[in-house]
Amino acid sequence: MAEKLKEAKKQTAIAKLNDVPTSPRKMRLVADTVRGVEVNKALDLLKFSKKQPSVPLEKLLRSAIANWEAKNPEQAKELDNGNVYVKTIMVDEGRTLKRIRPCPQGRAGRIRKRSNHITIILDVKKPETVEA
Repeated sequence: MAEKLKEAKKQTAIAKLNDVPTSPRKMRLVADTVRGVEVNKALDLLKFSKKQPSVPLEKLLRSAIANWEAKNPEQAKELDNGNVYVKTIMVDEGRTLKRIRPCPQGRAGRIRKRSNHITIILDVKKPETVEA
């Protein structure tokens, strides 16, 4: 059982990025486009996206790919064949910086500068068995 889990963990690669200065809601819009997509296609989607959060997400995806290649040097052709895909992508809320802006009648208005944490997990597609 432990060997099975160990082998399964070897197939997956994880990359994390903390405190990205973008609101989680904006980042989730971009993350939803690459969830479950093959890695090379996901890189293309992020590269040609006009949304600002796609830049750090593309950089993190490249890091996850490098982590996967380091864990699986004998399976480098799987990446070219298109069998590696984005299994999970999570965008969690990070710390919020609170700032104050002057408002009418001597009041102070709150500005919340949000940030987020992103986690990407890559995995290899299992070969499908055809039953006759």
